Amino acid sequence: MTNPNLDKNENKKPDDSEHGPKDPLDPMQPSSLRMHHFLWVLIAMVLTYSLTMDKGGSFSDVPYSLFKQQVREGNVRTVTIKGENVSGEFRLGVGLGGDSSMVTKFKTRLLEIDDVDLLRDLEEHAVEVKSQSDEDPIFLRLVIAVIPWLLIFGLFFYSRRMLQSGLPGKMSGLGRANVERYEQTKEDTDFDDVAGLDQAKSELKEIIDYLKEPDRYLKMGARIPRGVLLMGPPGTGKTLLAKATAGEAGVPFFNVSGSEFVEMFVGVGASRVRDLFNKARADTPSLIFIDEIDSIGRARSSGIAIANDERDQTLNQILAEMDGFDSNETVVVLAATNRPDILDPALLRPGRFDRKVTLELPHQKARREIFNVHIKDHPLSSEVDIAELARRTVGFSGAEIANLVNEAALNAARNNKKKIDTEDFETARDRIVLGIEYGELLNPVEKRRIAYHEAGHTLTAFLSPEADPPKKVSVIPRGRALGVTEQEPTEDRHNYTEAYLHAQLRVLMGGRCGERLEYHDLSTGAADDLRRATQLARQMLTQWGMSERIGPVTIDNGAGNPYLGQTLGELSDISEHTQEVVDDELKALLVGVEHEVYELLEKNKGMLDQLVVQLVDHETLGEPEIKALLSGADKQ
Repeated sequence: MTNPNLDKNENKKPDDSEHGPKDPLDPMQPSSLRMHHFLWVLIAMVLTYSLTMDKGGSFSDVPYSLFKQQVREGNVRTVTIKGENVSGEFRLGVGLGGDSSMVTKFKTRLLEIDDVDLLRDLEEHAVEVKSQSDEDPIFLRLVIAVIPWLLIFGLFFYSRRMLQSGLPGKMSGLGRANVERYEQTKEDTDFDDVAGLDQAKSELKEIIDYLKEPDRYLKMGARIPRGVLLMGPPGTGKTLLAKATAGEAGVPFFNVSGSEFVEMFVGVGASRVRDLFNKARADTPSLIFIDEIDSIGRARSSGIAIANDERDQTLNQILAEMDGFDSNETVVVLAATNRPDILDPALLRPGRFDRKVTLELPHQKARREIFNVHIKDHPLSSEVDIAELARRTVGFSGAEIANLVNEAALNAARNNKKKIDTEDFETARDRIVLGIEYGELLNPVEKRRIAYHEAGHTLTAFLSPEADPPKKVSVIPRGRALGVTEQEPTEDRHNYTEAYLHAQLRVLMGGRCGERLEYHDLSTGAADDLRRATQLARQMLTQWGMSERIGPVTIDNGAGNPYLGQTLGELSDISEHTQEVVDDELKALLVGVEHEVYELLEKNKGMLDQLVVQLVDHETLGEPEIKALLSGADKQ
């Protein structure tokens, strides 16, 4: 499968808001209007500042005693008394101490409100005395009290208008759906670009016919499914299939992610849902694609858990909009999810998402078709065998195959090759499956211990008939692992037997047992193996009924299952005794597997030692070397 980038339609229909009256507070208007409002705010601030400032220039603080001395010497011309504050001017040409260069304006503070001596001295020396009330004028007090509130409310309303009118990027209108609209055509994306999904494409052909010719179905009284749910693991082509459906039908395609509806403000998500469906209805016939719908379509809380009001309101609005389609409205909703088990039952009922299309990981033939799609524009060497690549990529999704081809192309370019060869694909596969190779990072003691660990995995896999055969083993650190053992499935598996799962547990325990057999102690190297073994064993016991003591029952953790009528938050009805039985069976299963593997490796200790010697010397062994070394081992 491929994932071509689709150019957005440059001839999008303008929103109605673009033809409406210009909003003087709209930040998208010319900058002169914004500057106009800014100047009014600035004028108000300057006016407030000027009214609160003292008039008459700069005044120098002088001690009260010096002020009285200057009054007695006749050097003071005017005095203004305002409560306890006194300001004034010295006579022209006279400064403090007779220095006329010094400032002639002063201010001071009365020590006594009723200073009789001061009043007498002012009168004797003919000083012009003015008296002012110490209270500010009513107008000034009113301005000082009102203007801050005006500025606060002005800022509030201005911000509100900004949010409503819309801004680019993150500050765009909260109530508008951040939806991408495409004018899809077959030249952009069609079913030829979607390889390996024949069954899913056949399910969608009816939707395409309806979008192309809705009248033919309406005349027969037929009601086309309003919603189609695409379910499958990540990378299986759900988004690509939706784009190809719109391309085959030749209708507008509205693409939005479920997370786009989630906001911290209650009601915003519901508003965006309304906006999305209104745009689709105005452009019928059209197709809406909601990716990752589980982010807003989770089962609603039952009251035990804390409810998410915003998500619930958004989900309710989606349900209402899908119910609100008229029978003659040619709008189809496609949605994609990796977790159909957690979706709300109301979303899945007939009349909303009627059709459910499951996309599985591609099988070998489908993988070969996907490879052919992705290598069209790549120069390949004649030695590259697409069938062999498809056989060696069991479990790869379409996206992972695309990544594999890209990594091979990068490796070829990195080594200045003219064509991509088999070695490039092998290097790319190892890089994806095993991780990036970090070279020599281990000291000799650690290297030998890691060799026994990986040799234990390899020998156990080789000696277990039900297990996938070992393909490669290495003691070179890759990713977070100090060593790796790769197993390659011989065929596609969709159903796992108890014997196969038991063999998987044996291989996971092989590394721990290999170390223990040689060093008679344990290390932290088996941490990930134990985690994976415990998880697999618990699934065998609690989900797949592979325990006689527990029986054919399913034991969950109380997360709930919408298909069983449960909702998230409901408590599990499993008793404590049953939990104890599960724990006992889990421990018994893993301890029993470990005992089996230890005895198996102990019986073939010579083979284990030979494998370790070769690993220490060569660091990496492929399938031919492994088979040559272990050909004489006794399989069990």
